[in-house]
Amino acid sequence: MPSAPRDVAQIRLDNAMRLFEEFVSATVKHPDAATLRGLERRFAEKLQIQPSYWSQIKGRARQIGERLARQFEQLCHKPPGWMDLEHGPTAKAPATGMAAALAPIAAPVADSPSTPQDDDERFIIGLVLTYYRRHPQRARTRLLDLLGEVLTPEPAPPPPPKAAAPSPQAELDEWRKLQSGVAPLKSKKR
Repeated sequence: MPSAPRDVAQIRLDNAMRLFEEFVSATVKHPDAATLRGLERRFAEKLQIQPSYWSQIKGRARQIGERLARQFEQLCHKPPGWMDLEHGPTAKAPATGMAAALAPIAAPVADSPSTPQDDDERFIIGLVLTYYRRHPQRARTRLLDLLGEVLTPEPAPPPPPKAAAPSPQAELDEWRKLQSGVAPLKSKKR
């Protein structure tokens, strides 16, 4: 039985995510925190849209219309109509790159604790997957080291040394010493 044609809005969303994946691959040569900050904002600037609008597109609150699709194509150097055509894995084949990393956006499972809850979490997951896919061994080593640092409990600091309790004679000597330094009160004259 032939599969139903995919709707243009979903194809455009998939292609926008593909454009974002291309942008990340071209921008992030050596992934580190400083490089990765603001990547989505810079992508939105490249597309000449507000970052919040890009976030709404990813979150499926907004669709990519005809004019915006042509704008994306032009600014990303794609031929006219590119945004309206499928370019790679369909729903039946596993997605790759950022499309796979950001797949939870398209089909979130709300009850799962491992499902990203917001755009920030989806972005971080996408970045980690991109890094891993570009440098699997290095990413695995660094991520495991980082998780080891975070998940390994730090040893408890040793308790402060207990001071030896002063003997009763020492306390009495200390009291007398303090007392000798205090001048007697003057009596009031009437």
